[in-house]
Amino acid sequence: MTDTVSSAPSQSPGPLLPPDKGRDRPLVFVAAILVFLACVAGLGARGAWLAAEAWTSDLAHSVTIQVRPVDDRDLIADQAEAAALAAGMAGVSRVDTLDRDYAEALVSPWLGQGNLPEDLPLPLLIRVELVEVGSLDLDDLTRAIDTAGLPATVDDHSRWSGAVRDAARTAQLFGLALLTLLSGAAAAVIAFAARASLAARIDVTDALHLCGAEDRFIAALFQRRFFMLGLKAGLGGAAAAGAVALIVSLSETPADQVFFLPHWALAPFEIGLLSAAPIVAGLISAVSARLAIAADLRARW
Repeated sequence: MTDTVSSAPSQSPGPLLPPDKGRDRPLVFVAAILVFLACVAGLGARGAWLAAEAWTSDLAHSVTIQVRPVDDRDLIADQAEAAALAAGMAGVSRVDTLDRDYAEALVSPWLGQGNLPEDLPLPLLIRVELVEVGSLDLDDLTRAIDTAGLPATVDDHSRWSGAVRDAARTAQLFGLALLTLLSGAAAAVIAFAARASLAARIDVTDALHLCGAEDRFIAALFQRRFFMLGLKAGLGGAAAAGAVALIVSLSETPADQVFFLPHWALAPFEIGLLSAAPIVAGLISAVSARLAIAADLRARW
């Protein structure tokens, strides 16, 4: 007779550091918020740069002539004559004369709407579009206007271009500084969580030490665990930031007027930033956890 030997089903060993959902969920949530804010800061810095480039490009490709009202002169005639002089200059592609309604719209934010007297002297503007940047000799245009005796001034927008660039640079620096601070905050949060996780599993680490495990092996266990946590948080934060950028861009308010967020587009920078956020979050988490665990193990053993 053949004896039948029954054996219990084999079980694969569990991980040395099993997940702790009670502690992991709040950590992932907090880290995801930090990643979200970091992505928004990065998108904001990018949006500020793109907005400044667009604004300065518009300013650099045009010139404004301001025709001042003077007693005993026909303001409309002076504007028409100045426009004709500008249209005859080399390097000019288009000349537009802007009426009094346009001038009133410009001053209405300061003086209010509907309460401007009809006899209020307002200068009339002429918009001169250039073929390319620098194609018009402004000195020649100024001399032609002065020779004709017109009470007009040529503005090349250089002062406004500089102000726009300075504002964009400030917004960029603010966004990059915020990004750096958020990265440091995330590293500090992960380091604190790693130390708390080590304290909660001190019996496991003691057993590993007794079995001959080195500190770097134990630190690598925590490093892998927190890398995955950071990766999950990065995915959630990047997805939320992308959704916000998309919603803002599709709203009625232009995205560049709301926190300088760029309009949503399949642009390499935006895709690269949101795609890299989870990897960067995982690396920050891994490095912070490893350094914190290694320091605590050296102090203990």
